[in-house]
Amino acid sequence: MSLSASPRLGPYTALALTALVAALASGRPELAALAVPFALFVAVALAGLAPPSIEGSLSLERDRVLEGESVRAIATLRGGAGLRVEVHLPVAGRVSARPESVVLWLPPDGRGEAEFELAVERWGVHPVGPPVVRARDRLGAFGIEGPLGEGRELRAYPGVGRLRRLVAPLRTRPVLGSQVSRERGEGIEFADLRPLMPGDRVRSINWRATSRRRVPYVNVQHPEQSADVVLFLDTFAEAEHAGEGTLDAAVQAAAALASAYLARRDRVGAVGFGAELRWLTPSAGTRQLYRIVDALLSSDARLSFAWRDVTHLPRGLLPPRALVLALSPLLDARGTGALLDLRARGYDLAVVEVSPLALTPADVAGAHRLPLRLWRLQRDALRARFEAVGVPVARWEHTRAPLELPFEEVIAYRRHARPAARV
Repeated sequence: MSLSASPRLGPYTALALTALVAALASGRPELAALAVPFALFVAVALAGLAPPSIEGSLSLERDRVLEGESVRAIATLRGGAGLRVEVHLPVAGRVSARPESVVLWLPPDGRGEAEFELAVERWGVHPVGPPVVRARDRLGAFGIEGPLGEGRELRAYPGVGRLRRLVAPLRTRPVLGSQVSRERGEGIEFADLRPLMPGDRVRSINWRATSRRRVPYVNVQHPEQSADVVLFLDTFAEAEHAGEGTLDAAVQAAAALASAYLARRDRVGAVGFGAELRWLTPSAGTRQLYRIVDALLSSDARLSFAWRDVTHLPRGLLPPRALVLALSPLLDARGTGALLDLRARGYDLAVVEVSPLALTPADVAGAHRLPLRLWRLQRDALRARFEAVGVPVARWEHTRAPLELPFEEVIAYRRHARPAARV
């Protein structure tokens, strides 16, 4: 902390010296009496009444919250008794502190607390503090100012929406789960009938079909297996307007998808494909959900001219049977090229276009009418290019439509165009 003198100390010293010199020069004692209050103030201030050092720390009520929630922050102070202390808590990002500063007088034991309420408006890792204190001595002649202790990190998680239906993968892995496999074996979902063969269980006999055909027939089921799901987050570019952006919507959608698929005992991985490449290999369980959400908090769209493709991804990140769900604004050729490359390599791919059109000023009658129409035609051609290779592209107007609508569109496309999806 830095020690500083009050602006009054210099003028008071000059007045006291001027009055004393004038009294000696003129021989008038009343001028010396005039200098006594100022000289006494300077003498007492210089006699060691400067404020002692202040120590303390910052604590948060909890360091993990959901966006839109509030959390208390408490700055604990330890210093000299009777000090007037002003505490200011600096915050960054989309976090606001109320009140902006707290003024308190330390009690006789020299301990005090300044309480702030932090309102979190956006997901992310937000630095909080360290608190900045300004203290004055009793006379107000000297003051100290500086940071108090160390800052803290506040992790704000995106809100997780609920999805009633999920995109089913074309292929599952032979591990027990909640996905109904297209293969045939032991399970609950009825698949077909076939004649009895050696080794079949008696309980699998369909007695109604047997009595009608007079030949033993057994039921064949679809087994319940788990799947590998990889969330592909395109962070090369972002469209943002009035505090809302496509990246915010994509992160919220990715968190909802990770929560829903992991609840069904699937393995989920994540890829942040942009200027900075981030990934998490597929895994299952609640711990994987927290790992994915923590990784999503670091998502950021930054300008980069480096060319990246899927060859930069680790080999074990994309299992052969994985369902790749891409969340992309389709604004950068590197992101769209990587998705088309994944499809060319035979991966089961579905794209949710986090549409930037909702964040574009609607100037259909102004000077930007023709460029806007050309841009929309280019985006339509890009969607047609994906659909030509069997990849569904569902446009999500995230400012107006719920998250379920684009996935219902993907599910309908895959149900009616399943042969094309296998190309």
